[in-house]
Amino acid sequence: MRKINPEAEKLMAERFGRDTVITLATVEDGLPYARYVNAYYEAGAFYIITYALSNKMKQIESNPSVAIAGEWFTAHGTGCNLGYIGKKENQAIAETLKQVFAGWLDNGHTDLADENTVILRVEVTSGLLLSHGTRYEL
Repeated sequence: MRKINPEAEKLMAERFGRDTVITLATVEDGLPYARYVNAYYEAGAFYIITYALSNKMKQIESNPSVAIAGEWFTAHGTGCNLGYIGKKENQAIAETLKQVFAGWLDNGHTDLADENTVILRVEVTSGLLLSHGTRYEL
């Protein structure tokens, strides 16, 4: 994982270290596909609870290069399916995500018992963050 400038990391955590909506773009057959997703940022990566059989996950499986955009922020990253949210290896981040996404997670749309409910990790590989006239290269 890349080391992000400490000031930029602090701003990223303040801005995206909660339930936030970002745009996630994937590529299939040379065409970009973009969609809004609920995401949580921590230590250089965004975490998203999603469905393993969704188009975005199929596209990431074929090509893990993604683009993301949020509030005064744009970046490239690498998508990685961490697997079922209930896996022992995912316990720590899953508990964090359950707390962060508590406002909507139990609305009937997400089945945490379904083994196709997975965690998508998007590691930021490069990007640009703007804050009060300051530009941070990530």
